[in-house]
Amino acid sequence: MKKLTLLIFGLIQTIAYSQTQDLASLASGKNVGMNALFDTKDNLYGYVSIYSYGKTDNKKQKFEYVILDKNLNPVANKEFEAGLLVSNYFGYVDFKGQIILQPSDINYLQAFSKDAAAPVSMVIDPKTNTVKPKVYYDYQEDGTFKEISQPKTFKEERKENRAEKKEKGYNYVSVVGEIKEGGYLALEYNDYGKYINKNSLIKFDDNKKEIWRYSYNTNGDKKVFSDLSILEKDENRIYGILRKVNDDDKTFSLVVIDMKTGKELSNKPITGLSPETIYNIDALSGIDNDKTFDDKVVLLGRNYISKENRGFARFILDKNNYNVDLKTISYKPDLSNHIPKLSADGGVENGYYLQTKDAYFMSDGSVGILSEKFKPAGQYNAPKTTDLVYINTDKDFKVKDVQVFEKEKSKWVNSDYLFSQYLNDGKDVVFFFRDYQKDQVTKEKKWNLFINTIIDGKFKQEVVPISEKDNYVVTPYVAKEGYILLREFNEKEKFNKIRLERLNY
Repeated sequence: MKKLTLLIFGLIQTIAYSQTQDLASLASGKNVGMNALFDTKDNLYGYVSIYSYGKTDNKKQKFEYVILDKNLNPVANKEFEAGLLVSNYFGYVDFKGQIILQPSDINYLQAFSKDAAAPVSMVIDPKTNTVKPKVYYDYQEDGTFKEISQPKTFKEERKENRAEKKEKGYNYVSVVGEIKEGGYLALEYNDYGKYINKNSLIKFDDNKKEIWRYSYNTNGDKKVFSDLSILEKDENRIYGILRKVNDDDKTFSLVVIDMKTGKELSNKPITGLSPETIYNIDALSGIDNDKTFDDKVVLLGRNYISKENRGFARFILDKNNYNVDLKTISYKPDLSNHIPKLSADGGVENGYYLQTKDAYFMSDGSVGILSEKFKPAGQYNAPKTTDLVYINTDKDFKVKDVQVFEKEKSKWVNSDYLFSQYLNDGKDVVFFFRDYQKDQVTKEKKWNLFINTIIDGKFKQEVVPISEKDNYVVTPYVAKEGYILLREFNEKEKFNKIRLERLNY
């Protein structure tokens, strides 16, 4: 019998007890992972927990999944087999309502086996509790579709690619995906190694019959070429940024493509920012940097003013008139007035610099940016983190205020920031971080959980002490709105319990 008294939480009045579930008792295999499942509207669907049973023969191993609803009730489970290359899975819900288990942790020692092939995702049908390998589609250069249930081995792929490159001078590449708007969307191009060309975006119907083809970069080479970055799509249109490069000259335009016909509905130049800023506007490393509302798409990227001068750029696309609104913030002077010792390139004191951890998008266009002071590893030093910095902007992307949360220095593990959730139908947000702090009375170091809400533009923080005993690790995790999930873990004693706690904010 598990000793629940071994773990005691100092909960003050912020959290009230709710519900628990013991992950170790849900299956007889070894628990190798658990993650939250969200539907396509970013609402919490539940959780999936993965269990490993080890090898069944020289080429297979057995896993089991257990699906929990958002109240931690187990609702489905099933065993399945997989190749030896995958060690764990990450689950997500696709637009069909299926739960996809995507290989996450890879056993790289197995990658050198002569039979090694890319591991496939598993598809769970929640209605029937059945699981099967995901079927992939390959579009051929001759215009035919091919279903792939078992990928070729790495050795076979390398051999075929070398033979094709020798024969044609290039490798034909295609990527195909089923889309929620109906049918399939594919991207094709010829890969010459140092450059690509003959790019096409192709739409197919449900029967895999080609409906339209949007071609670009037809004669691209090393110096003159174009590429297309898709920002958003819906049942009527596809929105993307088309970049045209002619040696050092780079131009950008917002391209809108009719989803039904493939014709260009609009092609407007995008100007006012550096080429590097526009090119990277949809790629901010490590975070979800965009949010789509009914009539607009909001993105956050880095502002590359120069090598020495950086900041943030906000991009808003109006889906009704295809207009683009670009606004920027520079580290200096926009943020240096609020953050002591901040330099123009994002550096702060003692070799630390601001590393973006998350971004929060509100329906009025305002964006909250959470950064952490981070110091990279040196030749003899471990990476370190200290304070969190929250930058609050208004609808015009001007800095309203900056909150600095002082934290103890953390080494090696960069996990003080936990996660965030939107509240009240996306109008507000709450984010969580923890810190190992010294108690002012007892002088003992203890974990504190910080609950930070921005509701109606007003900031509020609650601090919850978390006490750990007998080597039990406590990890806060995302839960349904108004709750937090606390995971209590001790691998040696196979104690692996999760519990929902209500937040009173």
